[in-house]
Amino acid sequence: MDTDRVEGKVKETEGEAQQKWGEAKDKARDTWEDAKDKVEDVVDKGEDKVDDLNEPDRESTGTR
Repeated sequence: MDTDRVEGKVKETEGEAQQKWGEAKDKARDTWEDAKDKVEDVVDKGEDKVDDLNEPDRESTGTR
């Protein structure tokens, strides 16, 4: 009967460990996605600035 308790505790501990591992993986994935999104935002802003610099000055060309 005592072995049933031990086996039950072992299974409970395994389940808790699997749950924590899953939570850690989810958090890591979310952090990675957030970082990727921020990098993409910075790249997009940089590309927009480059595009703005490459556009001809509208006043000097006489167009509006």
